[in-house]
Amino acid sequence: MKVTVDVDCSPAEARAFLGLPDVSPIHDKYVKTVLDSLEGTINVEQMETLFKSFSPLGDAGMRLFQQMMNIGLSGMGGGSKDGKK
Repeated sequence: MKVTVDVDCSPAEARAFLGLPDVSPIHDKYVKTVLDSLEGTINVEQMETLFKSFSPLGDAGMRLFQQMMNIGLSGMGGGSKDGKK
């Protein structure tokens, strides 16, 4: 016997139903802090240092983010897949 139940609810309703805490105030403060800090940055090195301090994964997360950005930027460069232009 197989029983399937579909529940139509918002993420906030699901968290409340499961008894999970509402972390939206923490998320809002985190985002506000990051945005406020970004306003004072001037160059890429300052931004990198800032993001390292805010990144939940630390250096590993920053390396992953940097690799993703490099892949995206190399795709925009117009080079071929073998690296030759």
